[in-house]
Amino acid sequence: MNNKFDALKDDDSGDHDQNEENSTQKDGEKEKTERDKNQSSSKRKVEQFWRFYSHMVRPGDLTGHSDFHLFKEGIKPMWEDDANKNGGKWIIRLRKGLASRCWENLILAMLGEQFMVGEEICGAVVSVRFQEDIISIWNKTASDQATTARIRDTLRRVLNLPPNTIMEYKTHTDSIKYVLGVYGRTCP
Repeated sequence: MNNKFDALKDDDSGDHDQNEENSTQKDGEKEKTERDKNQSSSKRKVEQFWRFYSHMVRPGDLTGHSDFHLFKEGIKPMWEDDANKNGGKWIIRLRKGLASRCWENLILAMLGEQFMVGEEICGAVVSVRFQEDIISIWNKTASDQATTARIRDTLRRVLNLPPNTIMEYKTHTDSIKYVLGVYGRTCP
């Protein structure tokens, strides 16, 4: 028989609340399954990272002029990258001997999402120099003062920096202007 009621469910008893509840439970189970998959994927990525990291030379063991970059997938450690072009970086100058501990603490904080600024963190850099070492963390939006302040405060906490530690925030636009001013139109 072909009429307008053929489209009704086989079990249309009129108890829609129960069906909605079952649907909500199924949706909740789907969300939990998806969340579990994402956590499992994240856990695998962290494990893969630590397998790689455990074989790396620590910043404090390097001599000369070296840089390590750790950026999110798809983001290049360049001012011109789309994720970085409107951003900036916090810069912390460290006396020799502190870079390895600070770098590892910074990486742990990034992996553990301790900065609580969503997708704002782009990556981090440790620069080994002859007289000092430099750690910086890059973010997407230099104009968001609340976010940059939260990043600064989290850096102080996770790196266990003394209150008198000088921290400098520099926009990538200012960095580009500086390089162009020093080197002209041709960058090194």
